[in-house]
Amino acid sequence: MPHDEKWAKLTSTMGKRYTRVHRLLRLMRMIQASPSLKVGDLARNLETSTRSVFRDLDTLRASGVPCELDPVTGGYRVPRGFFMPPVELTFDEALALLVLMEHLPRGSSIPFVDQAGRVVEKVRCQLPPAIHEQLVSLDGRLHVDLARGMADDSPGEIYNEVRLAIANRRALKCLYEPNRTKEQPESFIFKPYALWYCQRAWYVVGERRHQNGVRFLKLNRFILAEQTNIPCTVPDDFSLTQHLGNAWRMIRGDRRYEIAVRFRQPFAETVSETRWHPTQTEAWTDDQQSVTLRFTIDGLDEIVWWILGYGPGAEVLEPPELRELIRNKIAETSAIYEPSAKPPTGAAGKTRRTRTSR
Repeated sequence: MPHDEKWAKLTSTMGKRYTRVHRLLRLMRMIQASPSLKVGDLARNLETSTRSVFRDLDTLRASGVPCELDPVTGGYRVPRGFFMPPVELTFDEALALLVLMEHLPRGSSIPFVDQAGRVVEKVRCQLPPAIHEQLVSLDGRLHVDLARGMADDSPGEIYNEVRLAIANRRALKCLYEPNRTKEQPESFIFKPYALWYCQRAWYVVGERRHQNGVRFLKLNRFILAEQTNIPCTVPDDFSLTQHLGNAWRMIRGDRRYEIAVRFRQPFAETVSETRWHPTQTEAWTDDQQSVTLRFTIDGLDEIVWWILGYGPGAEVLEPPELRELIRNKIAETSAIYEPSAKPPTGAAGKTRRTRTSR
């Protein structure tokens, strides 16, 4: 065989081996990071076939990595006693981790922030000197400002109780305050499917017993959340993404609409720089003085308030129903500021009850 052909064959074989080893390492990291991933999930993440995943699992077992099938979740896991060697972070990876974690506000409504901060301190200590010196030179020069949450009303204890109930597949006994106008909180049994952080707040997604349909309950409105012995099975066909459909945020309407909103300068450039919805498209005028954003969404209730936030800088072009909603809201708002209108008076707001979990 000529030398060039031998070299081509050798390099081809090495490339295949490298790809296989790389995939095996990725597979092992995914199993350790997310024990609930099923074979189909692993195959999609690795961009390979389920048959290849099964082969790779056999290879890992033969190499001494104890990959086990979890009969409860249907996913694969590696026992706690087995650990991979410490990973080596690049500068960009270390910078991303430290900047994000060090700029999350401590005591915020996001669980695990304080614990993650301690992890970052440990990571710093293990970084190579060269990377550590580069990071030190950037200390205090990078800033991340997140949207404000309800730091004074953290649902940490409720979050932990809900998380345990989901892990143990148990229903919750709840005492819940739907809104401040209710004189008495509601007591009911709730079957939790998932936890969801959206719009600066945590929600538990699930089913309220004796009621049809999926519900979203805000964690900071719980007064009590207590795990019960009632089994809770998440439907096989439940998917939060599919349930939300094309909702603007989290309230899915019964009808789908094609939305078109024109934004004028100085808002046009700013609003076009953010991807507000997965279906978003944009079209600028030739003079670059306005941009029309289009969306396909289910329901109009949520997008109304987003559009109103831009005042005269935004104009709804389609559909007529949304134009009418905007017009009515503007009229109602204008009426409040009429010279003859009296400022609203009323009793002081109620003190919110203290949330607890058991």
